[in-house]
Amino acid sequence: MTGLADMFGLAGKWALVTGARGGLGQAMALALASAGADIVGLGSTPMPETRALVEAEGRRFLGVQTDLSQPNDFRSLVDEIEEQAGPIDILVNNAGTIRRADLLDYTEADWDAVTNVNEKSLFFLSQAVARGMAKRGVGRIINIASLLSFQGGIRVPAYTASKHAVVGLTKLMANELAASGITVNAIAPGYMETDNTAALRADPVRQRQILERIPIGRWGVPEDLAAAVLFLASPRASYVTGATIPVDGGWLAR
Repeated sequence: MTGLADMFGLAGKWALVTGARGGLGQAMALALASAGADIVGLGSTPMPETRALVEAEGRRFLGVQTDLSQPNDFRSLVDEIEEQAGPIDILVNNAGTIRRADLLDYTEADWDAVTNVNEKSLFFLSQAVARGMAKRGVGRIINIASLLSFQGGIRVPAYTASKHAVVGLTKLMANELAASGITVNAIAPGYMETDNTAALRADPVRQRQILERIPIGRWGVPEDLAAAVLFLASPRASYVTGATIPVDGGWLAR
């Protein structure tokens, strides 16, 4: 009988998680570490808390400070990471940002700030990591989408556009990289208790409206993504690619 370690164990693998300082990224990094993976945390600021949590699991942690909103030479960056750590087996493109304003007032600066992080850097970092994965004949890329990959939302035009793009790029990369042994999938979190939703949760009207729309009746917490990321990163998920898995408390089913 196949054991859980054979199905979900990640011992000996390196996972690169962007935006791992807190929230969803930190929770997914910790889940991967608990399954045996060593973690590269990539973000614009240091992440000592994530380091401590990963090391408490007995795993190694490499912090890499890079601003994904700015132009990057991702190929050189990945080469440097792999020289310090080892081959990247799993990439979790979690880093994201959001800017809110009415459509008629939305600025080009806000548009670029959001799409540079959520869409452009996701693609070019994936491209750089996939080159090594393709040479080794195996790899897992997991993109973080959103409910707004399927819906329009309000007051978040760049975020909505970028998260629709994440699902499209997930399918395109899955098609092109399948022959190289690389799977590419996405997770679409629902309304989660993170910094990005702090303003919504502080608004009594919006808080009530959102909760009434979630069949499970609560906001999600970052740990709710653990099972999904472990499944998609696992050795036995080799026949799952091009999929987007909602983790939304039933929001999309309503």
